[in-house]
Amino acid sequence: QVQLVESGGGLVQAGGSLRLSCIGSGRAFSINAMGWFRQAPGKEREFVATIAGSGGNPYYADSVKGRFTISRDNAKNTVYLQMNSLKPEDTAVYSCAASSRYYFSVTTGEYDIWGKGTQVTVSS
Repeated sequence: QVQLVESGGGLVQAGGSLRLSCIGSGRAFSINAMGWFRQAPGKEREFVATIAGSGGNPYYADSVKGRFTISRDNAKNTVYLQMNSLKPEDTAVYSCAASSRYYFSVTTGEYDIWGKGTQVTVSS
């Protein structure tokens, strides 16, 4: 079983940058789709970005396209989310997730392993 731990969240001013990391433990890490999701207070969890098991096929929500970059280093069992040009509406708890069944997925329900999340707050 893969376990995921996020880090890198914090408080940043609008226009600033943060880099989130998600370290996974477990031998199946490199073959799974990995994704980043976020949930703001009072809102549903939403998809942010995903990347295939090989590190290819990065895919983004329209709201972050051109500002966020997802990447992974399977040798380090780590997935990253580089967030640039942050906006107050990006404020949320960001969680990484893995799919134990799918090599690539943009569907929230296909992710079955979740980290606890890291808070990102963007001030105006």
